[in-house]
Amino acid sequence: QGRLVESGGGLVQPGGSLRLSCAASGPIATYFNSMNWYRQAPGKQRELVAFITNVRTAVVVDAVKGRFTISRDDAKKILFLQMNNLKPEDTAVYYCNVNGDRGVWGQGTQVTVSS
Repeated sequence: QGRLVESGGGLVQPGGSLRLSCAASGPIATYFNSMNWYRQAPGKQRELVAFITNVRTAVVVDAVKGRFTISRDDAKKILFLQMNNLKPEDTAVYYCNVNGDRGVWGQGTQVTVSS
């Protein structure tokens, strides 16, 4: 179905910013219903944080509204998550996903927000 490769995670201080990238290849790079960012913190369930549909409806969850922005570059086949004003509670492994739970997942990239 394709492959997703994530990058851009790292350690950042509270209030800082990171930009995550997800490079898509194969059929899913062209044929998809949604492209999504999930995250999973230690001891917590995986949660959806943002998605963008095939018609470019972009949504972020309330917990990150006003701070995170999801976008994509269709020409380069890259999904982005711009994360600003990061908080310690944003610390998690972030996963790129296409088409939900039974779709295709990236390997995850660690985001740590700490002073």
